[in-house]
Amino acid sequence: MIRKENMQSIGDALKQLVQSLGIEKQVEQYKIFDVWNEVVGPQVAKVAQPERIQNGVLIVAVNNAPWRSELTFRKRELLEKIHERTNSASITDIKFR
Repeated sequence: MIRKENMQSIGDALKQLVQSLGIEKQVEQYKIFDVWNEVVGPQVAKVAQPERIQNGVLIVAVNNAPWRSELTFRKRELLEKIHERTNSASITDIKFR
């Protein structure tokens, strides 16, 4: 028989695991991969997708030069939306390639 007082939720167990591994910041940063399409909208999501995060910098692959220029121009706005949507400022910059 399993005693309920010894049980914890899966969410709590995962949170403890992440903390014990010392990877809270990385997990926090990778939330952007889940919310990218919401942050940029469907039109931009068709031509630009996040690839990786390197030292707090989000690397985004963009299909063509005109969009790359447009997104570079809108970088500050996108960073603000990312910070707002992820409740974190751990992404410090965006590079479009």
